[in-house]
This record gives sequence, C-alpha cells and structure tokens, in this order.
Amino acid sequence: MERKLKLDLSLSLFMRLILSSYAQTCAKYAFSSNRVFTSCSDLPVLNSFLHYNYHSSGKLEVAYRHTGITSSRWVAWAINPTSTGMVGSQALVAYQQTDGSMRVYTSPITQYQTQLREGDLSFDVSDLSATYGNNEIIIFATLVLSNNSTTLNQVWQEGALSGNTPQMHATSGANIQSMGTLNLLSGEAGTTGGGSSRLRKQNIHGVLNTVSWGILMPIGAIIARYLKVFKSADPAWFYLHASCQFSAYVVGVAGWGTGLKLGSESPGIQFNAHRTIGIVLFCLGTLQVFALLLRPKPEHKFRFYWNIYHHLVGYTVIILSVINIFKGFDILKPEKKWKNAYIGVIVALAFNAVMLEAYTWFVVVKRIRSERAGKMPHGFNGANGSGVNGQGARPQQA
Repeated sequence: MERKLKLDLSLSLFMRLILSSYAQTCAKYAFSSNRVFTSCSDLPVLNSFLHYNYHSSGKLEVAYRHTGITSSRWVAWAINPTSTGMVGSQALVAYQQTDGSMRVYTSPITQYQTQLREGDLSFDVSDLSATYGNNEIIIFATLVLSNNSTTLNQVWQEGALSGNTPQMHATSGANIQSMGTLNLLSGEAGTTGGGSSRLRKQNIHGVLNTVSWGILMPIGAIIARYLKVFKSADPAWFYLHASCQFSAYVVGVAGWGTGLKLGSESPGIQFNAHRTIGIVLFCLGTLQVFALLLRPKPEHKFRFYWNIYHHLVGYTVIILSVINIFKGFDILKPEKKWKNAYIGVIVALAFNAVMLEAYTWFVVVKRIRSERAGKMPHGFNGANGSGVNGQGARPQQA
C-alpha cells in the first residue's frame, strides 16, 4: 500500500512538471541573444507575447513573439495612437521570404483590406529586426513615443503569404479579438471590447437568421404541404402556415438588419456570396409576404398559376437559406457543436418531411379508391340496380 502511494505521488509530480513545461508564459522565456526585458505581457489570443523595456523619456524597446507559426505566414504587432481598432495602427511586420531570409518593415494601416505596404510610422523606429526558428517569429524594435501616456492601444495579427506578399488575415475568431490596451507601468494587458462586441453582434446575426430562415421557414412549408391534406385541418393549417412564415420573416429581417450593421462597421471586410444571397432572400421573402395580398380565391382561374409561383419562390427561399447558413458557419467558425446541432435539426425536418410525404400519398390514394368504390354500383348496375346494363329481366313469352 505504501509503495502504491509513493508511485502515485511520483506520477503526479511527473505529470505536473510536464504540464508546467508546456504552459508558456512570457516571464519564463530567455532570449538566445542574451537580450533582457524587464516587463512582459501574455497576449490573450494568437499565441503571442510582448516583452519590453519602458523608459520615462518615451523610449520603448519591444520584442514581439508569435509562436506556433509556419514560414508561410506573416505576423504583425502595432500601436494605434488614435483609436482602438485596426485602422490608424502603426505596425511592425515580419515574415520569412521564399529564399529563407527574413523581411521586417514598418507599415501604417490606413484602411481595411490593407496589403501591408511599407511606409513610415507616426513615431520613430530604430533597431528593427526579426528572427524565425522553432515555429516562432520574433520582432525586435525600439520606438520613440511622442506622448507621455503610459497606456497604449495595441493590435497584433497573423495571416497567410502568397509568395512574398502578405494576404488578408482571417476575419473571424481570434483574428478579430487580437486588440487591447497595454499599461506600460504594470504590464497588464486589457481588451478594448471592440472585438468581443463585434463577435457578439455576429452571434446575434447568426442565431436570428438560423432560427428564422433556416428553421421556421421549413417548418411553415411542412405545415402547408401536409396538414392541408386533412379536411379536418382546414382552415387551421393556413393560419398556422401564415403565422409561422410571417414570424420567420420578421425575425429574419431583424437578422438581415444586424448583417447590414456589421457590414457598415467593417467596410473593408466583405463576404460577397453570403451578402448577395442574404439580399436575394430578403427580396424573395418580402415578395412572398406581399403576394398574400394578391392571392386569388380557390375557384379563380389564376389561382393555379399563383400556386406555382408561391411554391417555386417558397422552396427557393428554403434552399438558399440553408446554403447561406452554412456559409455563415464557415465565416463565423463557431464551436463545432453548433454546426452539428443545426445539421441535426435539418436532418430531423427532412426525415419528418419524407415520412409525412409517404403518409400523405397513402391518405390521398386511399381517398381516391374510396370515392371510386362509392361510384361503382351506380355505374355498373344501373340506376335501379335490378340487372346488368341497367335492364330488368324480361318474362318468357308463352
């Protein structure tokens, strides 16, 4: 028993040492160039760390580390003197070129969808260099800040390379959360709230549109398709169908509005296919709502053509909705469980639709046979039912 306790204790200490060795913090890092930085900050996303020496004169020596990076990606760290976002930030950019050499330069960010062109910053930069090794890029620089503020707005980022040309970074997940404040005296890094606020709006946009266009719309179509077969459900099926579709439209318009708001706040970030399908859905949905005002009566000669239009547009809306929702998942990149949950809902709706389709055809065929069987005695035995072909038997003549 005592030996087992010692073994368990040894294993526990061993596992703790292993886990602590994998937990990266800036305080435990030693630079191979024997450079020493008195302060450091573990940045919250993108496997990034900032080491620095701050002098009261405004001189700031920095070493920005980005770990877990491949040679086919660029990294950047920036200070934004005027705001908390990307536009207006003064960036230090580095990446490994195709010939294996490092390129590091300064780039002022003046707009979204920037190509990180080289240019002078609003403050002096010296001793600019960069290294790459063990899947880690480090940018070294000395900055001379013009103001006396000890709190900075910082932005850090990574993206793909095409040859030696930086490409647009991802516009979801950690890449839109990589901004915050840095207190040079305490070393505390905070978030500005811009990234989390935008992510919250994206989540609201996704939930509203998934519930409306992706769930309520198909349910409304199922109600209209299968309940109206039952005479006892008339006209209840119509009011259920109309209520479900109108609710979906109202919630969908709210989701569409949040999408427009997100687009106006990020003029340089565009998802053209997702945006175009969303506009088409809004137009078709609006057309369906107003078409109810022009619905002919069942006996009207144009009702047949109106039904064709109504069904065609309705099913088009449902198909485009599902496609656009999955495009939204690809853009937002939420946890996999949310996408799997929606797939489960769609599969369940499709399964119910198939089962109801089979049952509906069974009911319709049974009803037709019953009606034919009810008419057969009159057509076969005649009006009197007294003989074949409706003729009575003639008495024999003597």
